[in-house]
Amino acid sequence: MLWYRQPPRHGLKLIVSTTTLREKFYEDGYSEAKFEISREYAGYTVMTIKNVTSKDAASYFCAASDH
Repeated sequence: MLWYRQPPRHGLKLIVSTTTLREKFYEDGYSEAKFEISREYAGYTVMTIKNVTSKDAASYFCAASDH
């Protein structure tokens, strides 16, 4: 699973990707301290944004990949 963030008037930025083994790979500038990922099973992932501020205003997208 892949989680993306798109602030107003900007392009998509990858936040984090997860594997079926529940491994998490955060991109530079993002961490679990702010973007918590929970994955109960392979087809279901939830991202929680902690301590939300106005700087977090954006559209957030989740995508799945077989790769």
